[in-house]
Amino acid sequence: MKKPWVHPTAFVAPNAVLVGDVTVEAEASIWFGCVLRAEEAPILVGPQTNVQDLTVIHTDPDLPCRLGAGVTVGHRAVIHGATVEDGALIGIGAVVLNGAVVGEEAIVGAGAVVTEGSIIPPRTLALGVPARVVRPLETVDLERAREAAAWYVKRARLYRAENDGGTEGT
Repeated sequence: MKKPWVHPTAFVAPNAVLVGDVTVEAEASIWFGCVLRAEEAPILVGPQTNVQDLTVIHTDPDLPCRLGAGVTVGHRAVIHGATVEDGALIGIGAVVLNGAVVGEEAIVGAGAVVTEGSIIPPRTLALGVPARVVRPLETVDLERAREAAAWYVKRARLYRAENDGGTEGT
């Protein structure tokens, strides 16, 4: 089984678990209690993406998981064999299932479930169970999502500095 690879500028919390073909790119962060399991297909965490506490990311055969650049994944989310494009935000406790695609700068609201094979178009807000697009995003929505991602990049730098890299969980 392939081993995880973590960029030297990324932060991985000491109690996060990365298994298999996991790649964590520059200035990305994997926070406390996260589990990323890639025994069956790869997981890619793009640059400046943050995966917040207690999130689970997993793959199935032929269903890799890719998080683009500047993505925010809220606490306790589950992403399973799905693609989340650049700048998207996955809300707290949301679930994104096999083969789903969350478009660039889209927002999946807290607790929403993006069902298998669903496509959330770029720059839209999806809410509910199952997740449905409720409206296009406004400039203020996009700015808040960008600010959240930037805040986590800064926070990860502080944790790396204080914890000598913080990659003990790999």
